[in-house]
Amino acid sequence: MRVKIEEIQKDGGLHLDEPIPKQTVQAALDDFEDGWRADEGFQLKAHLLKVGEGVLLKGDFTAKVVAPCKRCVTDVLLTLPHSFTLNLVDASLAQQMGVEDEGEDDGKGERNGSFSLDEAEQDTFDGKVIDLDPIIREQILLALPMSAVCRDDCAGLCTVCGQNLNEKRCGCDTKVIDPRLGALKDIKLN
Repeated sequence: MRVKIEEIQKDGGLHLDEPIPKQTVQAALDDFEDGWRADEGFQLKAHLLKVGEGVLLKGDFTAKVVAPCKRCVTDVLLTLPHSFTLNLVDASLAQQMGVEDEGEDDGKGERNGSFSLDEAEQDTFDGKVIDLDPIIREQILLALPMSAVCRDDCAGLCTVCGQNLNEKRCGCDTKVIDPRLGALKDIKLN
């Protein structure tokens, strides 16, 4: 989805209410190997406002995704409401101001990939057209939780037989004995 700068009115900005198809959500999730899947597309509500030489983008959406529970590996449907605000800067102006393009390391930080806090919510565009697709992809990924659980008290799987302990108890002995000390359990003391 692309927005031309001249479409953004000076006084009221530009309101978007666009459907994001399931395929776009799935394409963003395909980078993960953890089994995340798109359940459905969503409606992106965004407002673009010209601010000085840049554009302020405020947006929100609610994505529905399916992921395996990290404890019992059953599928979990997650509803992820997400709001974001980005300051979009013309790439040529950003270069003049010394702002690095996305993904570049300035080499001045203590660690690779360092950035200043002022640049955290800033992105660039070519000065005439804003491509929202990479922004939407990034925001989908930022909306995902670190891990998914089916419920807070999920018991997980039995470490011996693999039974889902949420469904029933298996009766396996789950006491783990260090194999180096295993011979000591056979010692009979009087």
